[in-house]
Parts: sequence; C-alpha cells; structure tokens
Amino acid sequence: MPGTWDLSRDGSTRRCVMTLTRESGDAGRRLRFPAGCRKALPILNAVAGWLFTDGVVRLVDKNVRPVLLFARRPDQRSLLAHAESGEAYSLVPLQIVAMRPPDPVAEEAARQAEEADAAARASASRAPSAADPDPVLAAGPAAASASPGPAPGIYALDRYREKDVCRLELGAVAAAQAPVRILAGCHDGGLEVFDPVSWRFEAGRLTLNAKRGHTVNLVPTGDGGWRRDPETGTTFVLRRVEP
Repeated sequence: MPGTWDLSRDGSTRRCVMTLTRESGDAGRRLRFPAGCRKALPILNAVAGWLFTDGVVRLVDKNVRPVLLFARRPDQRSLLAHAESGEAYSLVPLQIVAMRPPDPVAEEAARQAEEADAAARASASRAPSAADPDPVLAAGPAAASASPGPAPGIYALDRYREKDVCRLELGAVAAAQAPVRILAGCHDGGLEVFDPVSWRFEAGRLTLNAKRGHTVNLVPTGDGGWRRDPETGTTFVLRRVEP
C-alpha cells in the first residue's frame, strides 16, 4: 500500500496529504506529511508509523499500538477507520505504488450497462406513437441518449464547507483528451498532488486524468456543476465560474 494518500476526517474540512513509504522505521514503516497536518488533524500527533497486516492499513504510535485501523469500504475505492473518540476518518489513494489496478473488463461492462439503462429510460419516457413520430427519436437512439458535456473554461473546486479552494482551466476539446491547468493561487494540496493534466467527457461522465495515470470521475450535479462519483473521502465538486 505504499504511495500518496488523502487523509480526512469525515464531516469536516480537516484533511492531510501523506506519503506511506517502504522504509522501515522504529514503528513499522515510515510515513511523511507536512507539519501543518498535526494542527489540522490532531490525531496525527500520536502517529509514528504504519503497517499493512491482514488486509488492514494501521497507523500506529511509537510503541506500534494502533491509532487508526483502516479497512476497505464496500466500493473498494477508499478506506475507513474510526478513532476511539468515535470520529470517522477516510483514506483515499492519490498515488499508488503497489496496488492492483482496476479490472478494465469489469469497468467497461459497467459503463456499457449504464449507457444501456440510460437509453432504455429515455426511450420509455418518450414513447412516440406510430401516427405522429417524435422528431427527436427519429434522429436515432444516439441523439436521444446524448447529454451535454462540460463547457471549456474556468472551474472552481469546492470542498465540504470550503468554497473555491482551487481553480482549474478545462481547455478546449481538440482531440480525445483536452488539457487541464491548475491556476495560480490554489490552496488544495490534494488536487496539486493529484496533478490533473487532461480531461475527457464520455458516457455522461467528466474524467480528470493525472500525470501519473490516475483518474477522478465526476457526474453532473444538476445545477451546472460536477461532483466526484463515487463520493468518497472529502467532497469534490467543480462549478463553472467567470474568469
């Protein structure tokens, strides 16, 4: 499980980007995070290392006693742990060094199933009569199921309670992949570590592609914005803003 992770306290804006290394230390393997993380997430004051045993990521203290025990959520995309105080914490991968990649066959099957379901709902809701055919349906099933993608331009990133923590510029679509640029003044460490470089729109989903090959998928919110899907870890919403 070595790599770069986003640690956040559920239901808050408190978060930290940390690196789980392969290096051995006095308390399991070493981990690294900015000094400000101890203030944002005080529970990290007790953390001195990490271990991966029995399918669980353990953040441990200097005596190798567990502080947070992370197990996979059912969606298999993030980890969840509860502190002794009852607070819930999420651990979301940003840069994975040793994790099995998603099954492309399963992902493609799921995408095709979603497209087929959307097309079936669109067809059933319109139900044209034989005597007076619907001109939209006459254009074919592709036109009926098509949905508009995001317009190129400037988008603000909103977190749980913090708005406009970072701005992205989605470039114009000139090929299968369009450019993405993080604008100056970004105050979101997680997005900077993710480092998106391109975007695409397909099957109703906006996908941000990182320089290292990782992706974040977003779906429409209904008000012109886009939210991460599935919703794991800290809130991730993009909304169009004027330059």
